[in-house]
Amino acid sequence: MATTTASQLRELQEDELVLKLREAKEELFNLRFQVATGQLDNNTRLRTVRQDIARIYTVMRERELGYSFAPGQA
Repeated sequence: MATTTASQLRELQEDELVLKLREAKEELFNLRFQVATGQLDNNTRLRTVRQDIARIYTVMRERELGYSFAPGQA
C-alpha cells in the first residue's frame, strides 16, 4: 500500500476505507513480524504504514461526526 493523502481517502466509499484499513493493518502485522525476526530492511515503512492507518481512522471519524471539507480546504 502506497502512502495515501487524506484528500485521496476522503474520495473513497466507506467499504473501500475499511478494505484499505484491513490491508494496512495486515501489512503492519507483517512488518512487525519481520522486525522481530530481523528481516526488515526498510524501517521507515513501519512509520509510514502507521501514519496511513491514522489517516484512515481520521477520515472515518470525520464522517462519523459529519465534518465535510471543500476541495482544497484540507
